[in-house]
Amino acid sequence: MSSKRDYYEVLGVSKGASADEIKKAFRKAAVQHHPDKEGGDETKFKEINEAYEVLKDQQKRQRYDQFGHAGVGGASGGGYGGGNPFEGFGGQNVHFDFGDGGLGDIFGQFFGGGQQRSQGPRRGRDVEARVQLTFEEAIFGVEETISLDMDDECSHCKGTTVEPGYSMKVCDTCKGAGQRTRVMNTMFGAIQQAVVCETCNGKGKVPEKVCTVCHGKGTERRKQSVTLKVPAGIDDGSTIRLKERGEAIGDGARGDLYVHIRVKAHKKFTREGDLILSEEHIGMIDATLGTEIDVETVDGTVRMKIPAGTQSGTDFKLSNHGVPHLQSDKRGAHIVSIIVDTPTKLTKKQKELLAQFDVGKRKLF
Repeated sequence: MSSKRDYYEVLGVSKGASADEIKKAFRKAAVQHHPDKEGGDETKFKEINEAYEVLKDQQKRQRYDQFGHAGVGGASGGGYGGGNPFEGFGGQNVHFDFGDGGLGDIFGQFFGGGQQRSQGPRRGRDVEARVQLTFEEAIFGVEETISLDMDDECSHCKGTTVEPGYSMKVCDTCKGAGQRTRVMNTMFGAIQQAVVCETCNGKGKVPEKVCTVCHGKGTERRKQSVTLKVPAGIDDGSTIRLKERGEAIGDGARGDLYVHIRVKAHKKFTREGDLILSEEHIGMIDATLGTEIDVETVDGTVRMKIPAGTQSGTDFKLSNHGVPHLQSDKRGAHIVSIIVDTPTKLTKKQKELLAQFDVGKRKLF
């Protein structure tokens, strides 16, 4: 059985709660348990976010109501559950390579028409990096410099693998063919197979003299700085691909650089798509008579009018103070939820005044 708590219990709502009730419960719980707030709890904060991600989505919520955590990928125990069966290795990609001489070669000979398999990298290794941004940096964009330790083009031979002053010559092993023939003894008998020449790696040529710095590799390991321009409005979990900014190889193209973006949670704001959400507290008298308040936004302080008779939980929209759209110059809105604070400590005189108001109100009906 799953050890996860019921998502409705986590948010403190009933199973029949509306989407609006779930949203408001999430905002309240997220603010209460934010890890950067005094008395906050990171574990509970993550649990709250997980519950909300499921219950705010109608399809996920239906699956959760029917199957529990198993319906949204939260089951514990055996089985793949329709996911990737090779996940869970510390975030690393898992690759399988049979290598020459294995079953891959045998079946390739019979079912692949005897086609030659390429050996050796044709492009450099892809590299992954992670950048953490503040909430504001993700909203407005930022330029980041990433420091990476990876294979770069050899400064001596410029990636050619040949010692400067020398050139390439025909490979003595394959005589320039780039491949050679070998015989394999298998359960099906002797099989003749064309394989890539291991001396020249299929090129048909080798250096007259290999580079004395990289020893024929074509690359050197060194620290490199990559400048990344993060666009305004990028969201947590996004990945930016920088083509051919990964590792270099000798006589070939560079790999790509994949930068994974993580955005730190904000103490006051939360984000939903292009919306920024926050809460503001006002007193009962201000809510009754109306007032004006200063609202903190990502653009600075904005003066907002609260009309008389405002009820707790009322939302107000500040247009163009939300998240910029990645593909245009438009911006979303900032939604401000008003929370009316009811006084808990009153003087005798204050209680009498409220009692008079209540009596007067009753006489009207």
